[in-house]
Parts: sequence; structure tokens; C-alpha cells
Amino acid sequence: MTPRDVYLMRAAELISKIDGELDPALRAEFENLARAYLRLADQAELNNQTDIVYETPNKDRDQP
Repeated sequence: MTPRDVYLMRAAELISKIDGELDPALRAEFENLARAYLRLADQAELNNQTDIVYETPNKDRDQP
């Protein structure tokens, strides 16, 4: 399971809690948290598409 999938599952859990919650303040908090997890899922997908290559600096070239 990818990090994106985990975030999407957590958002779905929070959305399901909204339906059963009567307190408007808690409903709003669940909605905010669900939106945050959806943003994290989007960011995880972007991060998954990014290739980061680290090259060790050449000591000879970096010396004065």
C-alpha cells in the first residue's frame, strides 16, 4: 500500500464520521482533516512521480 493509498483511506474514514456526527464543530473538524488528508494524498502522488538523483561532489573539483 502506497502512502497515497493510506492518506485516501484515512480521508474516507473521516468523511464517514461526518455522516454520524451531530455536533457542528466536530463535523467541521472532520471535514478539515479529511481535506488535509486529500491534499497529502495529492502531494504523495506528486512525490511518487519525482525522481531525485544525488551525485556525490567531486572532491578535486570542489577544492580551491
